[in-house]
Amino acid sequence: MDVSFLVDRFVAAERALRTAAPHELLDAVRHVLIQRYAARSVELFMADYGLTLLQPVSVLPHTTEPVSVHDSPAGRAFGAQQPHVEPVPDGLVRLHLPVTARGDRLGVLSVTLPDRDRADDAVAELADVAQVLAHEVVVAERETDVYMQARRRDRLTLAAEMQWQLLPGRSCTRPEYRLGAQLEPAYAVFGDNFDWSATADHLTLYVTNGMGEGVEASLLTNLAISALRNARRAGLSLADQAALGDQAVYAHYRGGRHLSVLMLDFELATGLVSVVDAGSPRMLRLRDGVVERVELEAQLPLGMFEDTDYVCQELYAEPGDRLVFVSDGVYGVASPKGEAYGDAALSRAIQATRLLPAAEVPGAVLRELKGHRGQSSSDDDALVVCLDWLGR
Repeated sequence: MDVSFLVDRFVAAERALRTAAPHELLDAVRHVLIQRYAARSVELFMADYGLTLLQPVSVLPHTTEPVSVHDSPAGRAFGAQQPHVEPVPDGLVRLHLPVTARGDRLGVLSVTLPDRDRADDAVAELADVAQVLAHEVVVAERETDVYMQARRRDRLTLAAEMQWQLLPGRSCTRPEYRLGAQLEPAYAVFGDNFDWSATADHLTLYVTNGMGEGVEASLLTNLAISALRNARRAGLSLADQAALGDQAVYAHYRGGRHLSVLMLDFELATGLVSVVDAGSPRMLRLRDGVVERVELEAQLPLGMFEDTDYVCQELYAEPGDRLVFVSDGVYGVASPKGEAYGDAALSRAIQATRLLPAAEVPGAVLRELKGHRGQSSSDDDALVVCLDWLGR
């Protein structure tokens, strides 16, 4: 096939997405793929908040059914983060393409083509189109609710709405690391939180164990995370970020409420990690096939007392390390017999998921936690963050 033709049709798809109205991205990509790639149908699915379903983007109410993340062709593309080819009746072929922006897994673009040869010729281009679409969806969400609505299989509580809006994403990738995180109950979470930010030389990660319930818990977390971000963006050290967050929470609640947070700063070139452990989130490390809890110097939660001084401790992440961070809604969960989940069960879960990519680990651990809890519903948030350290 002529190279200029290939370039022209990809450029046409890219231009159509970049010039489309925020709520019309699917219409724009559908039109150009039908016109330039002879596509028979084009559908966009967004991963729901619980990462169990891929929800169709369409005019509400939805006209097509959601598909499972775990046992569907589209789910295979989402989980593996690779294009998946599905033969369909009448000789047609359906390509399922990950819609992912900088490692943040948003959903899947499914494109039905006339035959396998045409699919083989177009798969690399269409994978790039799906990536452009992902970036445009991220930008479009500033101006439209279409894609956030498509993610919902149920209504979010107000507290959960506030928490999801506060999060940076659920996964990200860089040459030095891979990150994945998940909160449960996804549609009713209220206090637990995670946050990350990267520069050319550093990755900063916060893992927060919320206090309280409902909107009050979400307000407390929003205040603390906003204060920590304010300090981080002012260029303050990790210890000073903690001090500013502590002051903000204390000034508002006068010691009546506080927040536990584990704060880490990774030096990308060396693996040096500065840590402030201000509360209850735990850190476990899988290194050379062995899972162990990383014991840290416990300091006071944010907002417990006025003018608390925080001190960093240092450790090193080695290439190949997997670090898993959990809130007390994970390790403290009791079985129907009253047995706490604990470090031993966590270690087994980390070993059992060692071959999964970082983005898949939190969901897998939370599914095992649900089995441990049994039929009872959770009365606390559960947060799992997984970081694979690759180093430079």
